[in-house]
Amino acid sequence: MSASPAFLMRLVASSFSIAEKAQTVVHQVMSGGDLGVVEKTGAHDLQTKADRLVQLSICSSLARKFPKLTIIGEEDLPFQEVDEDLIESLQSEEVLKYSCPTQYDHIKEDEIVVWVDPLDGTKEYTEGLLDHVTVLIGIAYGGKAIAGVINQPYYNYQAGAGAVLGRTIWGVLNLGTFGIQLKEPPEGKHIITTTRSHGNKLANDCINVMNADDVIRVGGAGNKVLQLIEGKATAYIFASPGCKKWDTCAPEAILHAVSGKLTDIHGNPFQYHKDVKHMNSAGVLATLRNFEYYASRVPDSVKTALVP
Repeated sequence: MSASPAFLMRLVASSFSIAEKAQTVVHQVMSGGDLGVVEKTGAHDLQTKADRLVQLSICSSLARKFPKLTIIGEEDLPFQEVDEDLIESLQSEEVLKYSCPTQYDHIKEDEIVVWVDPLDGTKEYTEGLLDHVTVLIGIAYGGKAIAGVINQPYYNYQAGAGAVLGRTIWGVLNLGTFGIQLKEPPEGKHIITTTRSHGNKLANDCINVMNADDVIRVGGAGNKVLQLIEGKATAYIFASPGCKKWDTCAPEAILHAVSGKLTDIHGNPFQYHKDVKHMNSAGVLATLRNFEYYASRVPDSVKTALVP
């Protein structure tokens, strides 16, 4: 290992360890029995005790170690003292074994924006659909998602005794994605993954013209992108507003690191500058392969309705 790893790799290594701490917090809240659920804007937009504690853990841990970072989290939380049990100061030695891609080895702390979704798939978490849930830490430079960490707290939770519960996946552009096995989908199949709780006529109209062999409706943007990487789906399509920058930053970086593609429904790249609007108002279109097949089939009526 280099005596002085590049800042980006130190940030990713810290984010990896912090995401593993988040997994522990998510488990503790669930096992405690009181999820502390509140509605933010309605029954489909929930916040739990896990959302609150994980955001405090991630943002406080990062800010303490890297005070010049810009950190944007999903939850609007008041300032409060953070329990030291929520702070993670370690850095993953596994991540630090890798050298930083040369185009990123000069990046400084104050040039980075970190986008945090403490619990992607909150509604599913409250309903016991635990394999939908992810913790997302996305890292952006120059407005572009360049690295990300995704923790699945309940990966393998149905595998039975002896199975390792949870996993953490990380990726950096021009380096690769680690912690997950890349698999190709069934040959010649068109399998779409999309929202299970935020669907509407516009979103369904878009999917209906895709000639899909199957449509998988699940929660969480992170979960859907991992389905693409693992060959369970060929496209992630969400032709509606609702998804936010903290939903897509980490998954986009991890998907792009394995040569996939994630854009809005028009094919425009997302921007992750600190002053950008949080809403992805023109939806999401993502694939591991054959992006143009799906992009070319998006109806003009959908494109007209979804303004970037």
